[in-house]
Amino acid sequence: MIYIKRLLLFLFVLSACHSISAQVKLPALVGDNMVLQQNAKVNLWGWASPGEKITIRLGWENLPVEIIADANGNWKTEVNTPNGSQKAYDITIDASNTITLKNILIGEVWLCSGQSNMFFPVGREDKTWKTGVKNYEEEVKNASFPNIRLFTVALNASPTPLEDVTGSWKVCTPQSIQTFSAVAYFFGRDLYQKLNVPIGLISTSWGGTKAEAWTAQQVLEDEVTFLPILQEDAKNEKLHQEKLEAYYLSLINERIASAENAPKGQLKKPKKEPNKTSYVLYNAMLHPIVNYTIKGAIWYQGESNSGKAYLYRTLFPAMVKSWRQEWKQGDFPFYYVQITPHKGQNPEIREAQLMALKTIPNSGMVVTTDIGDAQNIHPIDKQTVGYRLALIARAKTYGENELVYSGPIFNHMKIKKQKAQLFFDSAESGLKKNGEVLKEFEIAGNDQVFYPADAKIDGKTIVVSSAKVKEPIAVRFAWKAIPEPNLFNNENLPASPFRTDDWEIKTEK
Repeated sequence: MIYIKRLLLFLFVLSACHSISAQVKLPALVGDNMVLQQNAKVNLWGWASPGEKITIRLGWENLPVEIIADANGNWKTEVNTPNGSQKAYDITIDASNTITLKNILIGEVWLCSGQSNMFFPVGREDKTWKTGVKNYEEEVKNASFPNIRLFTVALNASPTPLEDVTGSWKVCTPQSIQTFSAVAYFFGRDLYQKLNVPIGLISTSWGGTKAEAWTAQQVLEDEVTFLPILQEDAKNEKLHQEKLEAYYLSLINERIASAENAPKGQLKKPKKEPNKTSYVLYNAMLHPIVNYTIKGAIWYQGESNSGKAYLYRTLFPAMVKSWRQEWKQGDFPFYYVQITPHKGQNPEIREAQLMALKTIPNSGMVVTTDIGDAQNIHPIDKQTVGYRLALIARAKTYGENELVYSGPIFNHMKIKKQKAQLFFDSAESGLKKNGEVLKEFEIAGNDQVFYPADAKIDGKTIVVSSAKVKEPIAVRFAWKAIPEPNLFNNENLPASPFRTDDWEIKTEK
């Protein structure tokens, strides 16, 4: 009798486990309050039992969508979305269980990624930040936008690609905005106010991270110039293990000595920063979300790569290319921020970012030389950064063709006797200086010695000269860690730092 009871209990538990395993599951991104990209074929996906039939009923369609899970229990389907509007919908997913997703909006979806200046939150609820953004109390108070939705991917790192992330969609309120990315929020808010359609913002960022951490392993292994990055990772891992070994040996000796009343607890276990290694953030914080249909991406990173700025010229475009291949949406818009002047940076990383405008198709760059802080690597004026990113999107993505979205970008130089004449893109309306004289121009001859230059605006060009350089061949502008340039176009957008020469730079060595 006892045997029969145990058998029945076993069968009941087995049946219950099977029932649980058969239930349809959804990824974190496919949930209540999400925004789906308008006028698109968007992906819905999840997991179920192998061969299970899933029926999806969309609030904006009359006919249901049916799909069968594959042999591994994975399923994914494309559904068409209508024009964005303020109307909220439900989505019902039926299989062995039923899931109803509520308060779904149709609009524009943007991915927002990078390191700490993208992660930097609007408010000060997180006390690890010294400040919130400029006027953060007022910004938080006014952050009631029910048609802007926020998703923050929880920090995670993995040596292998994961299937899902941790997080949930939040309606934009003074409470939810406190810890959300400030740059992403101000970008999305500006778009919402101009487009008047719902905006979905997916923030996946982590402070102090290098571009290689956000790049797929295969990309780094396939390109010979990136292999030293992986080699350095292996070296750092070995050093960490050696430190751990030494720590535990010392701990053993300490514990033995403690029997003789020696002091305990003097040793500190060496810490490993999980976000520093190549491809681990791509695996954990990007790969799981590549099914989610987006309009484009914004990016604020580069500080951690400044020491290898020359390599960033190829690494950054390779990262973007790999993202686009993973999302399978073609060359979606990719707009990024040129890092601000800071005592710990160098001009070479800003040059690498400037060069990316030519190597990354469908890209745009925000210049921030006028809103940095030489002593604070996290400048608090994130409103201007978000506004300028939105300017690019409005002009290049949303059809405001007459909108000037960039400051002057150096195009070419002509030498006229002892003077150099500089020509610019994005200067059609004219150039201007904020101050009495133009600053941060230098000029050099064949000796490659640069001298401060006299610079004057001549129509839509700049004429540069110095009495110390009789035969000029090169000009540099704002070429230092902490420049204070004052050249703008008439739309008050700052000119990017640049140099006309290609002489060897420090990080090239």
